[in-house]
Amino acid sequence: MKEIIRADLFRYEGSTTISKGKRNPGFRYMYYLRKASQYKKMSAFGLYYYFILKRLGYRYGFQIPVKTSIGEGFYIGHFGTIVINENAKIGKNCNIAHLTTIGQANRGKHKGCPTIGDNVWIGTGCVIAGKINIGSNVLIAPNSFVNMDIPGNSIVIGNPAKIIKKENPTEGYINNILR
Repeated sequence: MKEIIRADLFRYEGSTTISKGKRNPGFRYMYYLRKASQYKKMSAFGLYYYFILKRLGYRYGFQIPVKTSIGEGFYIGHFGTIVINENAKIGKNCNIAHLTTIGQANRGKHKGCPTIGDNVWIGTGCVIAGKINIGSNVLIAPNSFVNMDIPGNSIVIGNPAKIIKKENPTEGYINNILR
């Protein structure tokens, strides 16, 4: 778990000093989310971390359940409403901006939750819904609505989503990756 937290922190600061990183709302929330996921909810440490996580969630507007599968190096760009379904899967080194929802579709051919690959940049105001797969190295432009599979090395724009193939679309958007 320490390595995952260190990778998250490196995305924010370019260093791995936890005390400095806790000043950043995105890292602070992810730190307590990672710690809460280590313990049973009704253990002494579990209660402590869950309590702090709940308070931070209200303060920053984040609704990310502890059971959500999120890879190392997760970066929350700004605090503000972010809602992620607990059954969503998010890969390594992903960026997410405020006013974003990663949710479940309750009917139709895409009933379920998304799986998001590595090195994905998700812009402000995006909605990603349904049992879809988003490949690695994908840039999802602000205010896009995504409810279909997206191949790797793509840019997604608009509502309805339009896919543009591009080699290395997240270059310059996803920085400070701990290797």
